[in-house]
Amino acid sequence: MYTSLVSGLLFPLHERLKNHSTVATRRHMETAQWWPPAKIAAYQLQQLRALLADVGQHVPYYRDLFARTGFDPAQVQSVADLARLPFLTKSVIKANTDALRHAHAQGLARFNTGGSSGEPLVFFIGTKRVSHDVAAKWRATRWWGVDIGDPEIVVWGSPIELGGQDRIKQVRDKMLRTQLLPAFEMSEAKLDGFIATIRSTRPKMLFGYPSALTHIAQHAQKRGVAMDDLGIKVAFVTSERLYDNQRATISQAFGCPVANGYGGRDAGFIAHECPAGSMHITADDLVVEIINEAGEVQPPGVAGEIVVTHLATNDFPFIRYRTGDIGVQGNAPCSCGRGLPVLKEIQGRSTDFVIAADGTVMHGLSLIYILRDLAGVQSFKVVQESREKTRVLLVTGAGFEPPMVGQIIAGFQRRLGANVAVEVELVESIAAEKSGKFRYIISHAV
Repeated sequence: MYTSLVSGLLFPLHERLKNHSTVATRRHMETAQWWPPAKIAAYQLQQLRALLADVGQHVPYYRDLFARTGFDPAQVQSVADLARLPFLTKSVIKANTDALRHAHAQGLARFNTGGSSGEPLVFFIGTKRVSHDVAAKWRATRWWGVDIGDPEIVVWGSPIELGGQDRIKQVRDKMLRTQLLPAFEMSEAKLDGFIATIRSTRPKMLFGYPSALTHIAQHAQKRGVAMDDLGIKVAFVTSERLYDNQRATISQAFGCPVANGYGGRDAGFIAHECPAGSMHITADDLVVEIINEAGEVQPPGVAGEIVVTHLATNDFPFIRYRTGDIGVQGNAPCSCGRGLPVLKEIQGRSTDFVIAADGTVMHGLSLIYILRDLAGVQSFKVVQESREKTRVLLVTGAGFEPPMVGQIIAGFQRRLGANVAVEVELVESIAAEKSGKFRYIISHAV
């Protein structure tokens, strides 16, 4: 009853007071998700035309760009016509921040990415974009039989959330029954406290980085503390690549399915996993293109960089925005019956890839598998300093033998090159990044 009160009355009132259209947008999205793909595509094109027409008149950057290139929004016949426009990159946004603001922008708020890709970004989001992103997340949450107002534990490390715990937000979180656990520090004592909090809270859902939830799950297993008897219905993970072993660990420890989410503060809420196992693209809110290194749009089934056009970003447009992430779009419908297209694979950020001495680009899994299957390896971090040097930090336990260091070096050199220097360092613990994330691969190779 309390959840119904929050989702049906208190949260809608909260959004209305903030001048957000979240509730109406979510209701529309819950209808649109069941449309056939052709109807979703037609609606997507309609919204794209409206966006391009609006920014072509009221956003200086696009007004000048359209005039310079002869691009006419009225002539857009399909989303494929987006290929006539240049990509939006972090460097372009940095150089044109003021010119990207809509002349009649409403409620612009300053945001920034954490710079985990090596290039932090400052940008702005208006009330329309916020409403649509919250609505998209809300819709996906309800796929799993939970709703706003159900008890939730959030394991996060973003300074936006951690630095925003003022009195008003504390009251709001208490009303929504959301509790934040900071992922900045994962010491033994902190992990014990997290486990105790989760057990006492008995949340219906968890939300956090897959690495952080895996870390908590493994610690609970190490302590012999059962976490699968709390009635947790789902663990939502996002912001990092979700590996199969992480999914298995989280699911086993907490006794619930794991729902993967993909998006970012800059690109928006791009895709979310349904109970049938597909990552559905939020196609009623954005256009996804997959491009190769030459910038050419690729067909379904072919891997490439994910490029996003968010259809609700009039106030500060994200049109053909290069995410730096690698993925594959699918073409088969999902058994759940939703008409939303599917993102078949999300292979990770471009920084999740390593480069061999001869220039060959490989996914970080090629190195992760060497370490993950060794006995006694509890956690690790790989830092590729250059094509000539890679460092490996290892936390080891029972079962790890000194000769295994040689195995690691030999295995890495088979992948990266025989002359690559591989340094293996045994450490007591591996700290999270400043964002609170535990990244397994950090590539600085060029």
